[in-house]
Amino acid sequence: MRGKFITLEGCEGVGKSTQLNMLKDYLEMTGQPAIFTREPGGTPEAEAIRKIILDIDLCVSPRVEALLFAAARVSHIDNLLLPSINEGKLVISDRYLDSSFAYQGVARELGIDYVKEINKYAIENCLPDCTVFIDMDPEFSWRRQKGSVISGDRMENESILFHKKVYSGYDAVARLYPERIVRVIPDIDKTVTHQRILEALKSRGMIN
Repeated sequence: MRGKFITLEGCEGVGKSTQLNMLKDYLEMTGQPAIFTREPGGTPEAEAIRKIILDIDLCVSPRVEALLFAAARVSHIDNLLLPSINEGKLVISDRYLDSSFAYQGVARELGIDYVKEINKYAIENCLPDCTVFIDMDPEFSWRRQKGSVISGDRMENESILFHKKVYSGYDAVARLYPERIVRVIPDIDKTVTHQRILEALKSRGMIN
């Protein structure tokens, strides 16, 4: 029996990592085995590509960036995602194709259709069964509210204007695929956000 594939998406600093950890704890506590992975990454080859993509000392053009993401995705799909899903396992990924739509397609202005085309051969119809979009404008993210300017890797170091374009990209993609993408408005109380994510996934039969 085919497994289930869930992805979690959102802008920088909106609490996505915290929510992934809380979801992992919930699934372990309730005896629901799951494989957690991330993009770019998930395999040795993809993790190596990740280092190139996020290296603050490199100047990577938008097209090269988009193609590197697609290359990392091929390794991720072939060596981890599809084998696990075909074995009937529950797989949860921190970011996937929708990130490419938002970051490279919209924020880098390559166009969603362009990103879709270069990923057509990469994904081999390996699409998520459900995507949770933590719907929060990065200008009001928890990280910025705490007085910490987004900083770190090459993506995080982009301007707030760039991150607002990423958000508009996610909004556009959520409108394109409403049957797959569920919006979750985060609360200042992370446990409330956690419950909203659980309810969204349970209502779609993704978890118990």
